Amino acid sequence: MRKPPPELAHRVPPGQVLTEKWPVLTYGQTPRFDPKRWSFRCFGLVEAEVTWTWEEFRALPRAEVRCDIHCVTRWSRFDMTFRGVPFSEIVRLTRPLPEAAHVISHGEQGYTANLPFGVMHDDDVMLAYEADGEPLALEHGYPLRLVVPKRYFWKSTKWLRGLEFSATDKPGFWEGYGYHNNADPFLEERTVF
Repeated sequence: MRKPPPELAHRVPPGQVLTEKWPVLTYGQTPRFDPKRWSFRCFGLVEAEVTWTWEEFRALPRAEVRCDIHCVTRWSRFDMTFRGVPFSEIVRLTRPLPEAAHVISHGEQGYTANLPFGVMHDDDVMLAYEADGEPLALEHGYPLRLVVPKRYFWKSTKWLRGLEFSATDKPGFWEGYGYHNNADPFLEERTVF
């Protein structure tokens, strides 16, 4: 861990240090992946609820995003590359209703995270299955992880299994333990205490 060089300091949120590794932080057990049984569902306030198999999901249009990531535990990593399905493609296929103000991501083992629809609809948000040119490591969320670069990374749900479009906010797993609902790293929105 290190401080950034002065010319890059603007990319590091307050209270963070740089790492060249991608630390593994997980609550609970790492689930197993069976491509024959895996599915991904989009539901709630959408015109078209959809459920994809792994093969169907991998056939969706894909994109690549290069971004910095920031963990609430005070590390940041520059210039990660993620490949997967842009959130904008999910929006195109499901057509959220106008009253869908929030998106709740659902991961394995009942994990959830919540974000306003406007934050999710940013052009760098994606449902990633690759990181830095390789398939996501299982401990980093393989086969699918939400990537929301402008929020602390607990909002980027690992082992993603669904997206729920909702009119009301539904605080997620870590928010129930006192983590900040908005999670903007540049505002140091770590906890509500």
